[in-house]
Amino acid sequence: MEIVGNGFLARSLRPIAHQHPDTVVLAAGVSWASGTSDADFAREAALLREVARDCRATGRRLLFFSTAATGMYGAVDGPGREDSTIVPCTPYGAHKLGLERQLHASGADWLVLRLGHLVGPGQPPHQLLPALVRQMREGRVRIHRGAARDLIDVVDVVRVIDLLLARDLRGETVNVASGEAVPVERIVDHLERRLGLTARREYREAGAQHVISTEKLRALVPQTARMGFGPGYYRRVLDAFARACADGTAGDGGGAGTRGGAGDRGAAGPVAPAARSCRS
Repeated sequence: MEIVGNGFLARSLRPIAHQHPDTVVLAAGVSWASGTSDADFAREAALLREVARDCRATGRRLLFFSTAATGMYGAVDGPGREDSTIVPCTPYGAHKLGLERQLHASGADWLVLRLGHLVGPGQPPHQLLPALVRQMREGRVRIHRGAARDLIDVVDVVRVIDLLLARDLRGETVNVASGEAVPVERIVDHLERRLGLTARREYREAGAQHVISTEKLRALVPQTARMGFGPGYYRRVLDAFARACADGTAGDGGGAGTRGGAGDRGAAGPVAPAARSCRS
């Protein structure tokens, strides 16, 4: 595969880069859901047009990473499914949905993966867990009441991507997440225990929570049944992240994407408030 980008997700995909030669992976673009400008959105749209044009000309499939987070599914009744009627409730969600539609109309073969909150060594410091740990080390952590997030280890994401690409899927949108919405307070509790930290908690306006449906993912990739997804999965993810914190590899700022990209897509920073239309 050709990987466009050199940030967190792009680097995580390098071990399988020698596989799937018919695929271009666009792993460069907007990665900060709560602090991104219209100019950043425009640059990602232009990059997608360029890469899609190349894929159409060469007959290759384009793998695009969208979001399954609050901005996309926060206003959906019930679990967020790929076929849900979606009214994005943040500018980031609207941007990602718009890019999906842009790709659909591009004439290129495509596969869209809507990702949960990725966790792993080397992720940008503005993403959820590095931001939480930084706040905890400063002695004060900000939490939006009721907020919950679906955490998934980037190692499992790469394995899922490898298996999905091997199925030669085209023209499909798939949620890639654990399927469990974990209250942010529980995430902080676990990190405090593992890192030996105690932080004062400041509560802000109600946050959003939703469940990401993984029914389609589980049908397409039955191997997910052996990945440990379930109510306790987040603890394993956080334990691995805590070990990375201890050896200094938890967050390094990511990197800028190639072809003018702005870095990898990822989860929102600390625990961003949802727009008023999102479900709490």
